[in-house]
Amino acid sequence: MALETTVGGLAFLVGRLVFGVLLGFMGLNHFTGLDGMSGYAAAKGIPAPRLAVIGSGLMLILGGLAIALGVYPLVGAAAIALFFLGVTPVMHDFWTVGDSEQHQSEMTDFLKNATLFGAALVLVAISGTAWPYALNIGL
Repeated sequence: MALETTVGGLAFLVGRLVFGVLLGFMGLNHFTGLDGMSGYAAAKGIPAPRLAVIGSGLMLILGGLAIALGVYPLVGAAAIALFFLGVTPVMHDFWTVGDSEQHQSEMTDFLKNATLFGAALVLVAISGTAWPYALNIGL
């Protein structure tokens, strides 16, 4: 397996760190922009929007850290996959938007989230094996 080579292991480490840390940063944005994100969630019809933003922010932070560190990788990757599975079609429903600029923005965010969902599923698929340069706790 490519992860067993030094180059493959280092590439996986860098990719895992970039993916996990940036997800954590996205989660922090849920707290620094709580009012704005809660308003956006309310406009999309999300029940208890403030609580939903806090909960989804925690999912991103904890899932991202789990991936970056290799701690309970299945739980972390599954939390990220579930986040994107639930959030993407509800918050970025570009097919319902009439304004062409907003339509394009929502479609871009939808496609970005779908890509991140796919990456999280890849990590779910390999979460039962030891990850190079990881703590490998909770395998």
